Amino acid sequence: MVTRIDSHQHFWQPARGDYTWLRADVPALELLVRDFMPQDLMPLMQAHGVTRTVLVQAADSEAETGFMHELAAAHDIIGGVVGWVDLGRPEATASLERMARHPKFKGVRPMLQDLPDDDWIARMPHPDAVRTLVRLGLRFDALVKPRHLSPLLRFLKHWPQLPVVIDHGAKPPVGAHGGEAFAQWRKEIAAVAALPQVCCKFSGLWGEAPQSTHGSVEAAVRVVRPVWEHLLECFGPARLMWGSDWPVLTLAGDYAGWISVSDNFIGQLSADEQAQVWRGTAQRFYDIATD
Repeated sequence: MVTRIDSHQHFWQPARGDYTWLRADVPALELLVRDFMPQDLMPLMQAHGVTRTVLVQAADSEAETGFMHELAAAHDIIGGVVGWVDLGRPEATASLERMARHPKFKGVRPMLQDLPDDDWIARMPHPDAVRTLVRLGLRFDALVKPRHLSPLLRFLKHWPQLPVVIDHGAKPPVGAHGGEAFAQWRKEIAAVAALPQVCCKFSGLWGEAPQSTHGSVEAAVRVVRPVWEHLLECFGPARLMWGSDWPVLTLAGDYAGWISVSDNFIGQLSADEQAQVWRGTAQRFYDIATD
């Protein structure tokens, strides 16, 4: 069986109160408003040769990062934690130093896609906070949409020592590959990919596809293919990593279905290249210990 690392998934308990975006009164999110915990994901991982995951923040709360550290300490399947701090505050330095005492803490993810200022990443991170990320050997997950790529590029050029990964391919307009918006995404993601410190997650794309493709592996393969082909051209296998975005994935399909969609593309690579996308890139980028 192919062995894999899931570079992007979440656990949460809505009753904690961290997840203000998880609202039961929003029909599109209703299925997500329940606990998703390691015991829910472990059978799926075991069935598909996924040996480790990267647990990524889902709330703008340092308390949630503490919750994730507790889970990581209790479950070997969690190979790394990507948490949250307010990088706009100089106090972020102390928070990062405290979090870095946890052996599985790998980096941070500001929720850029939800901030009212699309230009925040280019102007607002405190230099001391970013210097601390670099000094501690931490990484930066960029949760962005296409409109954020231009300001993100300015940030990346200013901090070339900071390892960065683009989540979900920057959420392009999947299924609209003949349009102007897709062409703009192609241009701007290529500019970001030209910087050697940047990797990209092949994740979250089924959820960005038209609802008519949800539940259909064949339909998802058709609309995701142009995105995959461009990401592969821009980043190459050595800077692409596979991720599930579970449980958000369940709004569009299931774990087995996304692996099947992904294997339609990754399976066409050489054996060494497949190994990089399925596990090697994530293992190197996040410095994940494996058996």
